[in-house]
Amino acid sequence: MSTYDVPDAFDAGAEAYDGLVGANPGYHKHLRISAQRMQLPDKGRGLRLLDIGCGTGASTAALLSVAPHAEIVAADGSAGMLSQAKAKQWPPTVTFVHSRAEGLADAGVEGPFDGILAAYLVRNLSDPDPVLQTLRALLSPGAVFAAHEYSVQDSRWATAVWNAVSSAVIIPAGRMRSGDASLYRYLRRSVNDFDGVTEFRERLRHNGFTDVKSLTMPGWQHNIVHTFLGRAPR
Repeated sequence: MSTYDVPDAFDAGAEAYDGLVGANPGYHKHLRISAQRMQLPDKGRGLRLLDIGCGTGASTAALLSVAPHAEIVAADGSAGMLSQAKAKQWPPTVTFVHSRAEGLADAGVEGPFDGILAAYLVRNLSDPDPVLQTLRALLSPGAVFAAHEYSVQDSRWATAVWNAVSSAVIIPAGRMRSGDASLYRYLRRSVNDFDGVTEFRERLRHNGFTDVKSLTMPGWQHNIVHTFLGRAPR
């Protein structure tokens, strides 16, 4: 990851990326499924939530759909992605912060939070373990952490489907919208290289999360995109 700066790449490709995910209803549906799986009570009344790696706001909208009364802090390391997010309509309970996941304290992001959603984030970190430990420490005792993430290594079928769709759809569409397919070639490669499902569940346990489990998505992304859930120790 040291040779590919993900936030900087998203700065350059933010508008094209937002257009691509906006044209993909399944992308938003799956984020809402992960937000629902967090089982946040009472539509978020009295809760404080963190959306880390919020991108252009799709994951923020997913959290808002299940917890409309919560206070939501949405953070991302890409100024370009945040600019796309901020341009959308949000209630005053949503706040955006420009910060990489590794620098939340320096950006003034402090706990405790009653839930954290990390969508398509962990796979892009050069060293995920310290970040996972930081996120766990930001949670209230017993509060939920959800990682919405690609993971294909445990399934030959999922790996084959992911690479076929990447080659035939994602990379060509990215090139057509932005004129540069490097971000989307990186996406394909990063998914192939990321932890398998079993390995990532174990990574969460190793970094102090309890009640760890994972659930996959419906449709063609079955066994490709998953919700990984864990809790801060009580």
